[in-house]
Amino acid sequence: MNKRLYLILVFLVGCATTGTGSGPTTSSSNAPSNKAAANAPKPDKLENIPLVWKPTTSVGSMGSVDLTNLQNTKLQVDRLADNRENRGFIGQNSEKQSPRKVTTPDDVSVFVTDHMKLLIAAAGINVADSGGTAILKGEIKQFFVNETDTYKGDVRLLLTLTNPAGKVLWTGTTGGAASRFGRSYKAENYYETLSDSLIDATYHLMQEAGFRKALAGQ
Repeated sequence: MNKRLYLILVFLVGCATTGTGSGPTTSSSNAPSNKAAANAPKPDKLENIPLVWKPTTSVGSMGSVDLTNLQNTKLQVDRLADNRENRGFIGQNSEKQSPRKVTTPDDVSVFVTDHMKLLIAAAGINVADSGGTAILKGEIKQFFVNETDTYKGDVRLLLTLTNPAGKVLWTGTTGGAASRFGRSYKAENYYETLSDSLIDATYHLMQEAGFRKALAGQ
C-alpha cells in the first residue's frame, strides 16, 4: 500500500469514530429549550398599537349645530388632562375567560384634544390655539372600547369653559358612545369605535345649551 492511500484510509477511520463529516449533529440539550419556547404564551397582538383616527361618521351627519351668536367667538381648546389609572389601556376583548387587552404607547390626551379641535372647527365654530375669547379645558374620564359580541365605545370628558381671566363660565360633562359588529379582536374595529365615540361626545358638547350660551358670552 502506498503512503498516499494509507493516509486516506487513516482519515476515513478517524471520521467514522468521531462523527466528523457525517452531517450536522443534534444536541439533546437543545430540546428542552425549544419545547419551552413553543409552549410559551404569545403576547396579545393588539398591545402597544398606535392610535389611528378612523371615523365612520361625522358631526354633520349627526345633525346641525346652532351657531347663533357664535360668529365672533374664538374658542381656545387647551390640552386635556389624562389622569386615568392606566392611560395606555384603551380596549379589551372579553369574549374568552382570559381577556385580551388593547393598549397604546401614544398620548391619548393629545389625540383627543387635537381631534376635538378639528371637529369643533368643522362644525363652524372658530377655534384658535391661543388668544381665545373663551378657553375650554378639562379632563379625560373614559376612553375605552369593550368587546364582547359587539364593540362598544365609551368616551367621557369633564370640561370647563373660562374667560381669558380664568373666570368659570360653564362646567359640565359630555359623553359619547358607538357600537358596531365586526370580526373579533381587530384593530380597525377598535379605531372606528373610539373615533365615532369621540365624535358623539363632541357633538353632544356643542348641543349643550349652557355651553353654547356661555361660549356666546351671554
